[in-house]
Amino acid sequence: METIAILGKLGINASFGLSVIGAVFGAFVVGSGTIGAWKKCFVQNKPAPFIMIAFAGQPLTNVIYGFITMNTLAGSVTLDGFQLLYAGVFAGIGIGGAAYAQCYCAACASDAYAETGQGFGNYMMVIGVCETIALFVMVFTMLFAS
Repeated sequence: METIAILGKLGINASFGLSVIGAVFGAFVVGSGTIGAWKKCFVQNKPAPFIMIAFAGQPLTNVIYGFITMNTLAGSVTLDGFQLLYAGVFAGIGIGGAAYAQCYCAACASDAYAETGQGFGNYMMVIGVCETIALFVMVFTMLFAS
């Protein structure tokens, strides 16, 4: 297999792999934050709101975006190996970075919600802004690859 084709395959797989890495680190951050928020509730003898699991689940969508991006790049007939490499690496970094930012906000949201019991919708809107970045990266990569 020629070098350019290998680089293309590396880029295709990097789009998914880097997205997953960002989601894994994001799950670590938000999971730790949510557990800490529940602990805070238990220490204060307050009920621990189960709804905070919605914050902990935020990184999952970024794995799907990375998977869709990978499949889009794999099906591209217009990009050469170098273009696939660049598109895949930068898309993976963008989606993975958005996952990490999103989950950091979600960890803060867990802490705030545990403390106040209010603002769930407001917190989800901020988390959604971070998710929008991942969606933009996925869609723009799809447009680039078509």
